[in-house]
Amino acid sequence: MSARMTRINPDELHETPGYHHITVVEAGRTAYLAGQCPLDRSGSLVGPGALDLQIDQVAANARVALTAVGAQPEHVVRSVIYVCSDDRGVLGAAWRRLTDSVIGLAFTTASTLVGVTQLGFAGQLVEVDLTVALPD
Repeated sequence: MSARMTRINPDELHETPGYHHITVVEAGRTAYLAGQCPLDRSGSLVGPGALDLQIDQVAANARVALTAVGAQPEHVVRSVIYVCSDDRGVLGAAWRRLTDSVIGLAFTTASTLVGVTQLGFAGQLVEVDLTVALPD
């Protein structure tokens, strides 16, 4: 049995590029994934200066973390995406790359995309924070 999840886009709110304004989870266990960074298993930054490569690594890392708790991208109930840029074109491209990634379904839920000035690791361009309703 999976947690019951309902995604809602009220008619009175603007259309979205794939996410939902509201995600309601009835009950169950929840996992909060730490911000997934573009680091390989040894802790080295992947793709210095290459946003697409970093997004691919973040997606791969998030997929591993989801699998570790018995979840899939469709179990994500909330995402926050941080991208080091103030350029809306770059932010939009990051969104599209993530929604086309191995965890793309994670971003059909309540999602927020934020442009920031810097992240925790030198050269880091992207980080993704996920909240998951764990299946029973």
